[in-house]
Amino acid sequence: MIKGIRKWCRKGLPGLVVILGAAMPATLAMPEATAAARVYPSSAPIIGLAATPDGGGYWEAASDGGVFSFGDAGFYGSMGGQSLNAPVVGIAATPDGRGYWEAASDGGVFSFGDAGFYGSMGGQSLNAGVVGLVATPDGGGYWEVASDGGVFAFGDAGFYGSMGGQSLNAPVVGIAATRDGRGYWLAAADGGVFSFGDAGFHGSMGGKSLNDPVTAITSTPDSGGYWLAAADGGVFAFGDAGFHGSMGGKKLVGSVDGITATPSGTGYWLTAVDGGIFAFGNATFDGRASYTPPHRHHPRPDSTRPTWQVAGSTTTTRASTTTTGMLRHIRSTGAAISQRMFGSTPA
Repeated sequence: MIKGIRKWCRKGLPGLVVILGAAMPATLAMPEATAAARVYPSSAPIIGLAATPDGGGYWEAASDGGVFSFGDAGFYGSMGGQSLNAPVVGIAATPDGRGYWEAASDGGVFSFGDAGFYGSMGGQSLNAGVVGLVATPDGGGYWEVASDGGVFAFGDAGFYGSMGGQSLNAPVVGIAATRDGRGYWLAAADGGVFSFGDAGFHGSMGGKSLNDPVTAITSTPDSGGYWLAAADGGVFAFGDAGFHGSMGGKKLVGSVDGITATPSGTGYWLTAVDGGIFAFGNATFDGRASYTPPHRHHPRPDSTRPTWQVAGSTTTTRASTTTTGMLRHIRSTGAAISQRMFGSTPA
C-alpha cells in the first residue's frame, strides 16, 4: 500500500526521463546457469537499482514508477500505471529489505512496504529537478538531491550542507550516504565529488578527461571510499573501493545510468536504461527488466561536447585538488570483466 503519498498530480505533463542509459536487443545468449533468470518488459526507461540487505536480489525502477523485483527482493507496490507529475528518478530500499522509496524529479516521494513517508519536495518550488534519493542507515529518513546541488533532508536525516547556490561546472547526478548517516557525497556529471558532514573526500574525476559524463555514485559499506559510474559503463574507484570491472571500452547501444554496491562492498551492479544488468565482483545476476529505447545512443564528437565533460567541478567543499585515494579506473578490455556480467550489448 502506498503510504503518505501527496496527491499533487497535475495531468498532462510528459514522463520524460532525466537520466539516460543503455539499450539491449530483445534476445541475449546467456550462460545456461542463468538462462532461466526472469525478464520483465518495461514500458519506460529503467532509472536505477536498489539491492536487498543480503545482496541476494534487487529492484529495478522505471521512470514511470514501475518496480521490478528479482532474486530475494519482494514486490511491495509501485507507481506504475499511476498518474505522475514528473518521472521517477531514484529508488532506495529500507534496511531490512521489506520496503522501498521512489523519488520523482519534482521532489515527490512514494513509500512502499515498511518504508515510512517523512515528507518530500513534491508541490514545492524547486530551482532544479531532483535527480536522486538515499535513505538513512536506520530507514528513519532520507535525503533528496537536485541537479543544482541542493539537498533536502527528511525524517531523521540531518542536513550537513549542499552545493545549492554554488557555481558548478556540471550538474549533480547522484548522492550517497555515509555508514552512520552523518554525512553524504554528491557527484557531478564531470566527475567532481563534494563531501559533507563526516564524509571523507577520497578523490574524484573532476578536471579529468572523460569519454562520457558520470551518471551515478555509490559508497563502500565502511564509508572509506566510493565508486563513480559513467554513461559509457566506465567505473572509477576511490579510497578503499575496489575495482571489479566495468563496461568501459565496450560498445554500448546506450548509456549506463546507475551503480549499486553489494552489501560486502566486494562487488557492484551497473544498470542501463534498457534494464540491462552488469554484475561485477560478488554481485549476482538474478534477472532484469527489458525496455527498448526509441533511438540508439551516438556519443557526440569531442568538439561538440559541453565543457563540463572535460573540465572538473568546483570542489569547494572538502574536495581538495589532491587525490587522497588511489584512482583505480581501468577501462575494461575483456580480461578484467567479471564472469558474472549480463547486460546490454550492441544490436
